[in-house]
Amino acid sequence: MNRDEILFDAEERMEKAVTVLRDELRGLRTGRATPALVDSIRVEYYGSATPIKQMANIGAPEPALIMIRPFDPKTIKDIEKAILASELGLTPMSDGKMIRLAIPPLSGERRKQLVARVKELAEDARVAIRNVRRDANKQADQAEKEKELTEDDRDQTKEEIQELTKKLEGQVNDLAEKKSQEILEE
Repeated sequence: MNRDEILFDAEERMEKAVTVLRDELRGLRTGRATPALVDSIRVEYYGSATPIKQMANIGAPEPALIMIRPFDPKTIKDIEKAILASELGLTPMSDGKMIRLAIPPLSGERRKQLVARVKELAEDARVAIRNVRRDANKQADQAEKEKELTEDDRDQTKEEIQELTKKLEGQVNDLAEKKSQEILEE
């Protein structure tokens, strides 16, 4: 592998870790209703796990209410089961045509739990980024052994990998800080 391939691969994989974190944080509950809370919930539908957003229109007409209007009204019971089985802790209310999810205010204890979860998710993302750094450094060492890179090129590649690691860890920290603030505000 040449230097550019190593750096491109490392950057792509590190950015994927940040994207995964961003998606997981979007699904964490704050005090406000947002359709992203239920986006990742999967419903057993004709034998396969299907995301709710592919089965229904999801909206938040009020700050404390999510409305789910299934394309097929027969799936309401399946969607309710999936919501109850999720970790959201919300109880769906159905009128046969749509499902309403009332978002209660978060207690102080629940806010602390959510902030702790944000920290866990951020640490997982940082670990993933560091693992990519380790792999990329090994690739650079291997390329140098195979005479594809000079020693100076290998060292320069490792420096660029470290800069990339710092940049993306900074993004992870920013995302986690922003989400924690969002959870803690009343």
